[in-house]
Amino acid sequence: MRMMLKVSIPVDAGNAAIKDGSLFTNMQSILADLKPEAAYFTENCGKRTGFIIFDMKDTSQIPGIAEPWFLAFNASVEIRPVMLPDDLAKAKPDIEKAVKKYG
Repeated sequence: MRMMLKVSIPVDAGNAAIKDGSLFTNMQSILADLKPEAAYFTENCGKRTGFIIFDMKDTSQIPGIAEPWFLAFNASVEIRPVMLPDDLAKAKPDIEKAVKKYG
């Protein structure tokens, strides 16, 4: 299942990781293990933040996905399923059914 991982690194932890040189090496290592479809980095709510799209086969993978970010950067992590336009199109019958029943 296609998932989006949002990783937010606290300013102090990010600054320390940049100063000691571990930010880029740890991030590259974590991303190499995750093998994302895409990864985007920006500022969000004043924190260094990554939005990372990846495939998750089983929910048992969640600790292995989140723990490296927690341990390396004291990061907050959010994981949620996401859809492409084709996925949304496939959902049309279920959406129409919900509209008929609850709309």
